[in-house]
Amino acid sequence: QVQLVESGGGLVQAGGSLKLSCAASGRLFSINTMGWYRQAPGKQRELVADITRDGKTNYADSVKGRFTISRDNAKNSVYLQMTSLEAEDTAVYYCYSDGNVGYLARTFQRWGQGTQVTVSS
Repeated sequence: QVQLVESGGGLVQAGGSLKLSCAASGRLFSINTMGWYRQAPGKQRELVADITRDGKTNYADSVKGRFTISRDNAKNSVYLQMTSLEAEDTAVYYCYSDGNVGYLARTFQRWGQGTQVTVSS
């Protein structure tokens, strides 16, 4: 089994910054893509940013230029540096990962438990 543990959410004023972290743990696994999604009340979960194992990144238009995703393959971790936060960024942020696990290299997809980010205006 692969588990994701997130940290770093909280309450921040508009214009402020936060950094989210997510670490994957388990046995016999390799990760392909890691990323962050978010879900605001009454809205669907949406992609914020993701990053492949070789560092290729993808961002939602709404966060380009403000958020930066990075990862540390040695630590099986992904990070999201959020700057110039806006009230519209308020949501539960979920870490995501996919890859292969076990001796048979079965594919997996995992979600973290979610961390609340609240931006006050």
